[in-house]
Amino acid sequence: MAFGPPTARTIRWSSWEGLEDGLEHVDIRPEGSGTVAAGVIVGAEESACYGLTYRLVMDEAWRIREARLEATTGPSLHLQSDGQGSWRADGQPRPDLHGCIDIDIQATPLTNTLPIRRLNLDKGQSAIMRVAYIWVPSLSVEAQEHCYTALDPGAQYRFESLESGFRADLPVDGDGFVMNYPRLFRRLS
Repeated sequence: MAFGPPTARTIRWSSWEGLEDGLEHVDIRPEGSGTVAAGVIVGAEESACYGLTYRLVMDEAWRIREARLEATTGPSLHLQSDGQGSWRADGQPRPDLHGCIDIDIQATPLTNTLPIRRLNLDKGQSAIMRVAYIWVPSLSVEAQEHCYTALDPGAQYRFESLESGFRADLPVDGDGFVMNYPRLFRRLS
């Protein structure tokens, strides 16, 4: 299923347990030939509370070209990619991330949309990929392998982390944005 061109929109998710455990607000808009997503998250990880702002710049194929993240606890991260798997973090080459096309920010379901939209998988088809996984709130980044499977193209996808064995079936809206992420996030708008 090919998704249509992006439209400007606002999305909010809460933690699965409710607003008191976490909330995200993101504005998504077309810009030039790509898309920009700017968001803010308040949450907790292992009972440590944090705030996080991010700005993601994607090209027309939904590949990350730039990501800026800043945690209220102090850490910040600036990633740049050529869209072909070469990365720089805070201006320095990151050869350990070579081959990663997507990022996965631990604290948001938004980054699951990037490969879902980009891969255009048919029913039952799977794709394994390297991603630049960003831990929150430390903003440390490492390469991981993830797998996406189209259960119902355009409506539901299975996400699997090959490192941890974690998996979840993700319902998406007509633009490929995650509706609910069982045990982690609920869509509010």
